[in-house]
Amino acid sequence: MTTSGCRPSTQQQPQAPCGFLILDKPAGLTSHGCVARVRRRYGLKRVGHGGTLDPAVTGVLPLALGPATRLLPYLDGAKAYRGVIQLGLSTDSDDLSGTVLENRPLPSLSRQDLEAALDPFRGPILQRPPQVSAVHVQGERAYARARRGEHSDLQERAVTVERLELLGWEPSSGRLELEVRCSAGTYIRSLARDLGEALGCGGALAELRRTEALGFTLSAAVGLEELEAEPPPPPLAPLRALGHYPAFTLESGDLVSWRCGRRLAGPAHLSEHQVVVVLDPDGNLAGMARAGPDGWLQPKLVLEAMG
Repeated sequence: MTTSGCRPSTQQQPQAPCGFLILDKPAGLTSHGCVARVRRRYGLKRVGHGGTLDPAVTGVLPLALGPATRLLPYLDGAKAYRGVIQLGLSTDSDDLSGTVLENRPLPSLSRQDLEAALDPFRGPILQRPPQVSAVHVQGERAYARARRGEHSDLQERAVTVERLELLGWEPSSGRLELEVRCSAGTYIRSLARDLGEALGCGGALAELRRTEALGFTLSAAVGLEELEAEPPPPPLAPLRALGHYPAFTLESGDLVSWRCGRRLAGPAHLSEHQVVVVLDPDGNLAGMARAGPDGWLQPKLVLEAMG
């Protein structure tokens, strides 16, 4: 039995890479540029990334290879970061890459003062995206309008900050270091801006490194040198990213029905609408299903579909 999550290749017909490559993205490279490099390296057209990182941001960038791109919507959307915020200034991009709009004196702040200021940003909050963001405004990205000097009226969004920990504070420089774990769609630049406003002195993001995304951490990441080595790093098995779902293994007689997209009887203990990982009899990933109210599994994503 294999639990790779991709059907094993054979000598007669080698299989194209399928799985996840976790890149430790360096500063100065765009997420799109990372996708292009991986496409060339593995000879693939189908490569997708799990969550854009700004060029200046480093860290975990999950890349889905081949059929694994279809699994991206099913992965855990929470992300984690370590970042440094510079207090005492505001910029048009909410980070230090933008134009400084205002400099203000730093108030005298203790760690206790900062903890009190951070507390309202913990848990479910409303957050306004930065002007320089990928949010759509009238069919156009907000950052494109910002580059033309146009201000976009961006609406606040509901996000969740699961963990917000103060790691360090340097009163002399006005810099504080944070660790953040948050839901998808949370902007750390907005957090820097809003914290600065709450403290009355302004704030902008100075440094940011993503330490977790889509269930993958830095421990699984490879650098550009490893990417360019021979042979290239093998992708991680798709099943590694799906452990937060229950799994159901097909009987041999059900495999054809599954590949034809027919619903199948599932475990009785599943709740309605529960997402389920479906495995073939050899333990390979066969697809994803959703449990119905009658105990049946309705296929939602079928790998190696027939008909």
